[in-house]
Amino acid sequence: MRRPLIAGNWKMNGLSADAVALAGALRDRLDGLEGVDRVVCPPHIHLAAVAGELAQSAIAVGAQNCADAPQGARTGEVAADMVADAGARYVILGHSERRQYYGEDEALIAARCGQALAAGLRPILCVGETLEAREGDRTEATVAEQIHGVLDRLGAEGLGEGVVAYEPVWAIGTGRTATAEQAQQVHGFIRGQLAERLGGSAADAMRILYGGSMKADNAEALLAQPDVDGGLIGGASLQADSFAAICAAAARG
Repeated sequence: MRRPLIAGNWKMNGLSADAVALAGALRDRLDGLEGVDRVVCPPHIHLAAVAGELAQSAIAVGAQNCADAPQGARTGEVAADMVADAGARYVILGHSERRQYYGEDEALIAARCGQALAAGLRPILCVGETLEAREGDRTEATVAEQIHGVLDRLGAEGLGEGVVAYEPVWAIGTGRTATAEQAQQVHGFIRGQLAERLGGSAADAMRILYGGSMKADNAEALLAQPDVDGGLIGGASLQADSFAAICAAAARG
């Protein structure tokens, strides 16, 4: 049975004091909670401070991206081994905002994944379709292209102990809502695609997170789906009570 994972993506929010305070509040609220893995992903500049605040807790730390190359002449980038050195154990890659605002494609995302794996990080590979793709009945084609475009470049190792996160881009901040059944349909499809590339046992073991505005009031229904193994949480992860409630829902199974 796959152990649920709840990951908080803090995006570009918070000054240093805010990040440390939120980490401390989460540590206190989640202390003693069993049955669920949890990760918080602050901005790069806060990684070391948050990792220090959470050092004695069961909450892991992740980054929101890493470079596609090792240390060197890449002004403004952060190498994967630097991310790991700051205390991160996970890294979000291929997020829809990176694809939309910065033009990241599968070749670049695969290179980032390769660097992450070499540094001992666990990638959280994000895939998902836009409203245009969904309305054009291209959800499965889009997701398959994103998955294979990365995994075919990574070779037999695949994502290692990483995870996949499904982001229905059309349901994030738009007022539209993906039902639990819609989420399950795509998650099941993703697992099938993973099986094609990595084999059935690896696909069965890999966790697939839902990244479409999971909140305390819809987490239980989403997490009840057989192929939804957790959540990649955006806005709700900035509120300690909300994030803790989602973690509790995952722990209840």
